Amino acid sequence: MDSQKGKLYLIPTTLGDNEPLEVLPLSVKKIIEELDCFIVENEKTARKFIKRITPRKSQPSLTILKLDKYADQLEVRSYLDICETGVSVGLLSEAGVPAIADPGAEIVKLAHEKGIRVIPLVGPSSIILAMMASGFNGQHFTFNGYLPIDTSERKKTIKSLEKLSKEKNQSQIFIETPYRNEKMFTDLKSTLTPTAKLCIACNITLEDEYIRTLEVKDWKNEHPDLHKKPTIFIIHKE
Repeated sequence: MDSQKGKLYLIPTTLGDNEPLEVLPLSVKKIIEELDCFIVENEKTARKFIKRITPRKSQPSLTILKLDKYADQLEVRSYLDICETGVSVGLLSEAGVPAIADPGAEIVKLAHEKGIRVIPLVGPSSIILAMMASGFNGQHFTFNGYLPIDTSERKKTIKSLEKLSKEKNQSQIFIETPYRNEKMFTDLKSTLTPTAKLCIACNITLEDEYIRTLEVKDWKNEHPDLHKKPTIFIIHKE
């Protein structure tokens, strides 16, 4: 690894509209102050976050490289070329930590291919925070991303994850597009066995944070407001 090359800093952001330094260490602010080149998913929200955590930083001087579904893959592979000249780059997540359930993973992979040092910074991960608060097996768990959209396929997957959880004593974590949370909750209650346990962790680190673990039969009397709120679901079957 060439010490003369710039570094790739993995910069976490807040999980919602709270003050950055309430959930992020001062080291994140210090690194952002030092950098002028950032790879981001959404330029508008990235600039807003940078301005909020470092209000004196000059916005016009920033180089913002977009990493979204419209980004040209050939162009993306050139994003770290600047590191060859000794300039460091920051990879900003849209929410939480980069490269975990986040398109930034391809940039991290590219950095390793190019021999560029990767430096992850401390910040909130909704997946890990939900797992910490669930009361489930923290020694053995799997993040499954999004489940199928089709109802029948989704229910099959839910049953499969429940079976896997019981067989391996493995907590099963997944997410849903926020506007489909209510449908997911309904399907979980109707598909899982009554004694399976379900943790719902919603709006983590925000003022209206909601984290609760119950058996499925007990969730049928609970009606948390999950609509359009980032939510982590975890199931565990003993």
